[in-house]
Amino acid sequence: MMTGAHVMLFSKDADADRAFVRDHLGVDHVDAGGGWLLFQLPPTELAFHPGENDHTEFYLMCDDVEVEIARLTALGRACDPIREERWGRLTRITLPGGGKLSLYQPQHATAHD
Repeated sequence: MMTGAHVMLFSKDADADRAFVRDHLGVDHVDAGGGWLLFQLPPTELAFHPGENDHTEFYLMCDDVEVEIARLTALGRACDPIREERWGRLTRITLPGGGKLSLYQPQHATAHD
């Protein structure tokens, strides 16, 4: 039986991105040793969409994307303009390492409703 999932995001500056998630997103974590932080994710869903088999996307979900953008912008973090999609309101947060982290406000039933 599966007991969880482990998601890995690759970064050009993993230490800065870890610090951002720890300090600015406030995600609980443990140190697995040597500064390798493992972050506790909120309830998670897995969906399969049509497309190429080598493509994976990761999105964090929130209740109000505008509130999160305002909070993150006040912390000096850039966010893309909100995109209105059929399934939700989407932004992408620019991480300190230069990568992007998708954040969206679902406008559909979720597996945790």
